[in-house]
Amino acid sequence: MDAKKIRQQWESRGFSFGIFRDPPGRVWQDFSHSTEELVILAEGQIEIEVEGQMHRPVIGEEIFIPAQAIHTVRNVGKVPNVWYYGYRVA
Repeated sequence: MDAKKIRQQWESRGFSFGIFRDPPGRVWQDFSHSTEELVILAEGQIEIEVEGQMHRPVIGEEIFIPAQAIHTVRNVGKVPNVWYYGYRVA
C-alpha cells in the first residue's frame, strides 16, 4: 500500500489522512462522527460494522462510513493490523 498516494487522493477528495496500528483483538466499538469517514486496510485483517452491516475488506479496499453512522472496527486477525482513516474536512 502506498500511503502517500492514498493521502494525496483523499486530500483531493476533501478528506484528512491518518494511520492506526492495532494489536490483535483491538476493538473500536460504537463510534459515530459528525462527518463522513473513509477506511482502507493496509495490513492484516479487519472487520468493520456500519449500522449493522458487516464488512471484511481485503487489503486496499476502501470503506465509506456516512456521517452519524454507528460503526465498530475490529482487528480480527492474529497479528497486528494497519489501517488508514480519513474524515471529510469542513
